[in-house]
Amino acid sequence: MTTPATQTSPNSPTSSGAPAAAHPNVSAKAESALPTVAKMPSRLPGERPTTGIPFSRLTRVELRKQLDTRAGRWLIIAIGLVIGAALAINFFTDGGEHSFEDYLSATMLPTAIILPVIGILAVTSEWSQRTGLVTFALEPRRTRVAMAKLVSALLIGVAAFVLAFALAALVHQAAITFRGIDGDWSVGGLVVLGAGLYVLLGLMQGVAFGALFRNTPAAIVVYFVLPTVWGILGGLISWLDTPSKWLDMNRTMQPLFGGDLTGEQWAQLGTSVAVWVVLPLVVGIALLRRAEVK
Repeated sequence: MTTPATQTSPNSPTSSGAPAAAHPNVSAKAESALPTVAKMPSRLPGERPTTGIPFSRLTRVELRKQLDTRAGRWLIIAIGLVIGAALAINFFTDGGEHSFEDYLSATMLPTAIILPVIGILAVTSEWSQRTGLVTFALEPRRTRVAMAKLVSALLIGVAAFVLAFALAALVHQAAITFRGIDGDWSVGGLVVLGAGLYVLLGLMQGVAFGALFRNTPAAIVVYFVLPTVWGILGGLISWLDTPSKWLDMNRTMQPLFGGDLTGEQWAQLGTSVAVWVVLPLVVGIALLRRAEVK
């Protein structure tokens, strides 16, 4: 007598233990769902693609950070007070009988001396106030941040130069009008160029020293002491006189204010700027890119 064959349901295991094929309706639903997931858009409707922070915005942020801090405001106030005192001395002494170039020197000298500290603080504040972690988290490309700091510092320098130039002209005209002096507006183009370079190069050097040391007291002390010591040694030690002509930036910039430079003097100026401004800036940015942020 023969045994009837056992019928197996489509969903029951086979005799070999392998599961049977899924229900046709379930399989169709699963397969239809897969393309839907794969075709989901990477962005929501109306969402713009993510891009890096524009350099102009970085510059505006760094500019605001340099001017909105308590130290930055007090430095600007100090520059204004010193310039006001220098202009008042020229206006009230010797009957105000001073040339426009004298008034210009009275405004440019304190600006060029004090303003580089803002450039130093632009870099060192990220470490002293522990804001570097936030800054570099929002913009991981540290070179762009460093360049934004440099550009914002130069913008401050240009604005300070224009303001100092205007104040010198205003007070000189006031001396002509109210003190009755003979106006002397003669000033050489190289003198104006030298005054502008004196301010801008000092700011660049301040940013460079800030990036080198990333410590406010150390950067300020080295910025003011090291070039001064080098200038004194160059004047006292005879065998340092020749290198000093090429490496003392205060000395190489003097012909600019005289209104005439030879080819050799231009070469000496370029060499001193390369040593005291360009080289520290390049090394400082390289160190800034590798510095540990806490």
